[in-house]
Amino acid sequence: MTQIYNFSAGPAVLPKEVLQQAASEMLDWHGCGMSVMEMSHRGPEFISIYRQAEADLRELLAVPANYKILFLQGGGLGENAVVPLNLVGRVSQPATIDFVHSGSWSGKSIEEAKRYANVNVAASGAPAPFTAVPAEETWQLTPGAAYLHLCTNETIDGVEYNFVPTVQGDTPIVADMSSHILSRVIDVSQYGVIFAGAQKNIGPAGLTLVIVREDLLDHALPICPSSFNWRNVADADSMFNTPPTYAIYIAGLVFAHLKKRGGVAAMEAINIEKARLLYAALDADGFYENRVALANRSRMNVPFYLRDESKNEAFLAGAKARGLLQLKGHKSVGGMRASIYNAMPIEGVQALVDYLNEFAGR
Repeated sequence: MTQIYNFSAGPAVLPKEVLQQAASEMLDWHGCGMSVMEMSHRGPEFISIYRQAEADLRELLAVPANYKILFLQGGGLGENAVVPLNLVGRVSQPATIDFVHSGSWSGKSIEEAKRYANVNVAASGAPAPFTAVPAEETWQLTPGAAYLHLCTNETIDGVEYNFVPTVQGDTPIVADMSSHILSRVIDVSQYGVIFAGAQKNIGPAGLTLVIVREDLLDHALPICPSSFNWRNVADADSMFNTPPTYAIYIAGLVFAHLKKRGGVAAMEAINIEKARLLYAALDADGFYENRVALANRSRMNVPFYLRDESKNEAFLAGAKARGLLQLKGHKSVGGMRASIYNAMPIEGVQALVDYLNEFAGR
């Protein structure tokens, strides 16, 4: 059988070891006679799974003690609505939220936030295509804003932040890290809230992680649904309602796997090398093109174009024949995209590089 490498942007590749362990435990988890899918979320078996997952994530990201880790449902787009519902109430009304518009996902966040507050686009890389994070010295921030929202890695556009901005006063930074969480070392204390859909670097679709500083838990608007009120979820250890139990279980296996591989710092070193290999092949001559500024090229999501786009279908067909899957770019931007998350081995990136060179006739 041809070796398969899945470059999907999400739902995305998972570590083979994690899938094998989940398969072996599918019918009977640790001799309890039940699948994790069948467990009560309040039973001792699942509570132990949850506690270990939470502890491992806290260790991997060095999450400070004054931050809560929440496991929620709804995905990244859902959380884009939940964030303003939980934070707009921290300032006098009418509230303003600051945004930096760096790509497609921050654009979606802006539209969601307009339902609940005034929106100030402090800086924008628009119109598309987005190729860089706007220079910080150009940002027009609002004094007393409810928060500053960033998408620190734009999955569709391949634009990644390489800095943490400076904010005014006590304005917290909210970072959507859905597509690069756990891929690089971060200082959690520099953010008020970090959230991420799990289906890119962590586990199955349907699970969302929220890491929130405790002083930001009590500002939800009255219209916020009780099951999405961060205070309720935090006080109930993510068991206010039935959480996505199996997705939390898989996420926990991924966290344990990352610890065995040396943690986030070790993964960052590997991710730097994977990105270096791929971008070097794309930059080798004029056959391919990546349009993102060098300083903001994503290590996780690499969009690229064939200079001669009449060859697109032939490129994708050849890639599929070699077991290189899901390379077609997002419909909104076209071209190609290779997502090289933590679970993509360096061998997979090398196989793609070999094909890029072959197709270009190098």
